[in-house]
Amino acid sequence: MRKISFVGLVAAAAFGSAQQPPAAPFQTHQVAPNVYYVEGGGGNTGVIVGEKGVILIDAKTTADSGKQFADAVAKITPKPITTIILTHSDVDHVGGLVAFPNGLTIIAQEGNKKEQEVAVAAGGPRAPSPDYLPTRVVSKPKEDLTIDGVKFELLHWAPAHTSGDLIVFLPTQKIVFTGDIITTNRFQPLIHAEKDGSSEGWITTVKGMVALNADQYVSGHGDVLKKDAIQEKLDKATAERDKIKELVAKGQTLAQVEASVGDPPPSEAQGNGGPRFAPYSEVVYRELAKKQ
Repeated sequence: MRKISFVGLVAAAAFGSAQQPPAAPFQTHQVAPNVYYVEGGGGNTGVIVGEKGVILIDAKTTADSGKQFADAVAKITPKPITTIILTHSDVDHVGGLVAFPNGLTIIAQEGNKKEQEVAVAAGGPRAPSPDYLPTRVVSKPKEDLTIDGVKFELLHWAPAHTSGDLIVFLPTQKIVFTGDIITTNRFQPLIHAEKDGSSEGWITTVKGMVALNADQYVSGHGDVLKKDAIQEKLDKATAERDKIKELVAKGQTLAQVEASVGDPPPSEAQGNGGPRFAPYSEVVYRELAKKQ
């Protein structure tokens, strides 16, 4: 590898509460002969070079970082960008769309589009552009596509990080782009409860990812991982959720649960920079407490 309403206002805030990009230069990494990802300026963004054009996965945070991303793509290939696939609606993955020409095909899961539409209606400086909403919506659990000679499987098992997560699998290259389902710069699974993400859905989704015939997993933030590292994350999250389920059944409070599972303090749980996400134990507790 080479190196509006109250609901609407909450949705707009959720759109803006993505993981913020680190102050680091852009770096391009190659993971297969025609597959790259670009680090910096927001979430990791994929570049897949097709027969005549380029397919991107996500688009950075702002017009400026989107432009830098486009410049990085131009250094890889002179072929034109034709399609952008979005893994979810957080601003650090979709805000940079405004840097690209109008008329591109923008593919997203249906929940992603709904989240962006609500955020557009709510307005605000970090709302997505109404001119760059998804033009093609994935509504099935699995959609097989061939774009410019490249085979894709677009997968959505359940709401996990958000309601509209989309896993991008390249079966020929055995590469998965995980979006923020998997990150390596944070301690735990990151779940937007305000975007209807869920811990149960996160576990379902990661189980599905592990079952794929894949060798490399490009995380939403951080490093490329092998399958055993994904399995390790799944095992830890599952074990913690199972323990919390037992504690909730015994009537323990959130404070008691957090003390029992030994969650790190928020500063450690959130990694370097970015807004506060509720700790995984809190997300799980609140989900399970509702069912009592």
